[in-house]
Amino acid sequence: MTLALLFPGQGGQHPLMLPWLDAQPEAAAPLQAMAGHLGADWRSRLGDAAWLHSNQVAQPLLTGLEIAAWRVLAPVLPQPAVVAGYSVGELAAHAVAGVFDTDTALELAALRARAMSDSVAGQATGLLAVQGPGALALAEASPGLAVAIRINAERAIVGGAVTALESAAANWTAAGFRCTRLPIAVASHTPAMSAAAAAVAQRLAVLTLRPPSTSIVCNFSGSASRNSAVLANALSQQIASTVRWDDCMDAVAERGVRCVLEVGPGSGLAAMWRNRHPAIPARSVDEFRSAEGVLCWVDDCMGRAASA
Repeated sequence: MTLALLFPGQGGQHPLMLPWLDAQPEAAAPLQAMAGHLGADWRSRLGDAAWLHSNQVAQPLLTGLEIAAWRVLAPVLPQPAVVAGYSVGELAAHAVAGVFDTDTALELAALRARAMSDSVAGQATGLLAVQGPGALALAEASPGLAVAIRINAERAIVGGAVTALESAAANWTAAGFRCTRLPIAVASHTPAMSAAAAAVAQRLAVLTLRPPSTSIVCNFSGSASRNSAVLANALSQQIASTVRWDDCMDAVAERGVRCVLEVGPGSGLAAMWRNRHPAIPARSVDEFRSAEGVLCWVDDCMGRAASA
């Protein structure tokens, strides 16, 4: 029976996330490496919302925490059959699959965050989630905005200038759609990020990337690959292109997985998964109070799948 791992992106981080990691010896090295980017006091600063959600903090923070969580769980869980990351979560997915090490993942996270902010320096941009019947088609037809993330036919995230987002939100809300501004101050996964994609591609071009130990499903294509060149291209291009998360979930499901674990803060990806593939159980590590709780749940899922 097979396990899939999903690594979340920005938005799910919160002050009380994954407290059990701090006492785990396996998490010490990645957390220390992350602290080298954020400061040794990073845990005490999580209550500062502005700091927590700033691009330059959130991306290394998520990358470090997600790698640390898997380092704790890896010795006691099955080797994943497939991994996928959502937005910046792709960096942790690649590190967990062995494409590059923790230090490189954190370096790329810091570079990615800085380059993305620089791409829209002096401009007020952001992201808006829209939900309702036909939301994706509505988003795709909206002038002045770009679809940043596809979730399903009724859920999408658009990016663009704040003025355009505010105008769209007012019109769509009046039409009965649910609109939510995300705490992200850049138009991620839109053409506005082209310079950032180029900067990350340039860095990846000089790195030695190892073949992954398992298949990685890419945001850029919505398909799985184990080819290092394909993965490098997708990892940079997704920064300025639509994240095809609907296709990513389907590509994971096609691997015949029996259990899906979200590895990181929040539980947004697990909820999206259960909505799209309700027959395959999914939960987030952030729903548990210990690594032992995660292990018990995965063991239970595997046992139920084996007896079905």
